[in-house]
Amino acid sequence: MTIEINNESAIAVDETVLLRLVEHDLAELHVSPDADVAIVLVDEGAMEALHVQWMDEPGPTDVLSFPMDELRPGTEEMPTPAGLLGDIVLCPQVAETQAAAAQHSTMDELIMLTTHGLLHLLGFDHAEPDDEKEMFALQRDLIIGFQHSERRRRRA
Repeated sequence: MTIEINNESAIAVDETVLLRLVEHDLAELHVSPDADVAIVLVDEGAMEALHVQWMDEPGPTDVLSFPMDELRPGTEEMPTPAGLLGDIVLCPQVAETQAAAAQHSTMDELIMLTTHGLLHLLGFDHAEPDDEKEMFALQRDLIIGFQHSERRRRRA
């Protein structure tokens, strides 16, 4: 599995946490260890340009996902085959603002946004109420599982 992280923003981010998060989430979703994903962190100007270009919406957003090979989650018996999952683009400045409003850390917000973006790469959506319920429940479960694994890692 290749997980490439490129921070082009002016905000320092602990990229090792994002790396462990994506590894955790992909393992939980039974995605092939040979799948590739890229995470790019950009400033508000770059994110706004992408948001306008791809979503035709003004202003910067928090996360955008660009799926490539239309891979879907696998099962323990039949993991997702190798391929290009795609790109997740994060905007740490928007994440900072949202984290302050939610009264948690910027890193917690980036963990949520990265998991959200990864689920979009794997075909999840939240346009319909049932789809939203499924996606957000899975997102919550993945984040809780990751938080538990991080606590175990720190104790070891």
